[in-house]
Amino acid sequence: MNHAVGRAIVNVVRGGLIGVAEVIPGVSGGTIALIVGVYESLIDGAGHLARGVANLVVDVPRGRGARRARTHFSLVKWAVVLPVGVGMLVAIVIAAALVAPLIESHPEATKAVFAGLIATSLIVPIRMAGLPWRVRDVILAFGAAALTFFLMGFAPLPPAQPSLILVGVAAAFAVCALVLPGVSGSFLLLTVGMYAPTLGAVNDRNFAYLGVFVLGALIGLGFFVSGLQWLLANHHRLTLVIMTGLMLGSLRALWPWQDEQNVLLAPSGNVGAYVGLFIAGAVGVLVLIVIELRLAKSGLIEMDVPEKTLASA
Repeated sequence: MNHAVGRAIVNVVRGGLIGVAEVIPGVSGGTIALIVGVYESLIDGAGHLARGVANLVVDVPRGRGARRARTHFSLVKWAVVLPVGVGMLVAIVIAAALVAPLIESHPEATKAVFAGLIATSLIVPIRMAGLPWRVRDVILAFGAAALTFFLMGFAPLPPAQPSLILVGVAAAFAVCALVLPGVSGSFLLLTVGMYAPTLGAVNDRNFAYLGVFVLGALIGLGFFVSGLQWLLANHHRLTLVIMTGLMLGSLRALWPWQDEQNVLLAPSGNVGAYVGLFIAGAVGVLVLIVIELRLAKSGLIEMDVPEKTLASA
């Protein structure tokens, strides 16, 4: 198989994994992007894309041409961003129809699997930040974890029939959550009562709703990603330390035993089976990391995480 075609296929699969995560409340697409090694490439690409579009809108009407926009567009890793984006969109449509009902039917089991996934994936940002960690790093990480744990405890509002203006505003905030590892955009929508309507719009092909949602998401992305891109470029270690804390705190949403108001309950029922599912999720992440490492060594894919980092993980 041609290497370029092979890379495109692998990147579509990477995007598919991210897209599935975005449909699952409590699981962050940013976390999956970290695991599969494309997080920083996507953030960097989104930042340049947003600035390129902004330059295009401002410069062309003023007769300045598209030079600045083309410069930003040329810095986007299109060979990664395009197939990942295609994989995400296809996976979101499929997962909305197949995965979401599975979560509703077996919430404890699915939470146990994804809790194992998230817990094990903490090794990625920890080692990307660099070892050893200082006391300040540990304090910042646990502070971010405590804040996320607290915010994840808010009871969700009943499903709403939101106006299109509210849809756009919610999408702008949800997309900010999408790009932060440990922060789930679906969980945010669930908390404000807009998860079910948004999922219904995907399944029903409500293009008016989806169009406004995408527009709001693009606006939010334009404002938020540039700041995150700057943080990764200028405070790389600090940003990854805080991301680690966000991921740790997000495990609260994946505790298998909680009621509809997100109140944590004591373990009950078939605890052994849930522990087994937790371990299965953890092993799945380790297998995925190993596969990614081998593909990177073969030159089939590029990864944000250095090979020596993953090899020692």
